[in-house]
Amino acid sequence: MSKAAFDYLIPDWPAPANVSAAITLRARGTSLSPYDHFNLATHVGDNPAQVATNRSLLRKQLDLTLEPVWLDQVHGAEVVYARNNPSLPSADGVYTDIVNQPCAILTADCMPLLLCNQQGTQVAAVHAGWRGLCGGIISKALEQFVPGDPMMVYLGPAISAKHFEVGTEVLSAFLSKAVTNNEKDSIKKAFVETSQGHYSADLYALARAELTKRGVTQVYGGEFCSYGQSDLFYSYRREKVCGRNASLIWLNSK
Repeated sequence: MSKAAFDYLIPDWPAPANVSAAITLRARGTSLSPYDHFNLATHVGDNPAQVATNRSLLRKQLDLTLEPVWLDQVHGAEVVYARNNPSLPSADGVYTDIVNQPCAILTADCMPLLLCNQQGTQVAAVHAGWRGLCGGIISKALEQFVPGDPMMVYLGPAISAKHFEVGTEVLSAFLSKAVTNNEKDSIKKAFVETSQGHYSADLYALARAELTKRGVTQVYGGEFCSYGQSDLFYSYRREKVCGRNASLIWLNSK
């Protein structure tokens, strides 16, 4: 089980000592309702000054020497290289080999994935809703790492299957990407029919199936629900107008 420290969730995984990671919780920031309290997103209608204060608090509490690379997330499969600059790349994944440069993802039901290699020389953060998963963003992220070095992945807080109902078109979209019968079977197991044409979809299971297909065996996390745990996480399906939690990973110099 991952553990909380200050107002952060610290992933419980055997990452190299020079890899740091943290996921923000919604408590004790400066944002007012309905973004209360620790909203890190600038695109949801929150007061920009309060978001700036929250981001400053984030850097101070996590002792970040560089500003995280914040993305313009578009539910796609683009993965970009993190550099410390003021641009806002349109992408849903970010990776780096620069020490002290945090990669960051914002979520409120979609799944954040944190990735690192066994050598501790590269890290990445991925924003994966069903569209990103179906579009192959996990594979795109894995392609940024040096081939042959074993990988490990942490699945951050996302909406659980219990609260994530989708239509037949979502199941069909995933099945259309499957090549083998084994892949189709893995996908079908992630969807449970709740009524005619409606299914509960397990984002965690879909991510694990893709990672297994890509040869990644060290997969951790996946025990939280952004919809069900309203004291910890924002949820777009639950609240519509809400803030965003941030998932960060970086190579530390300590």
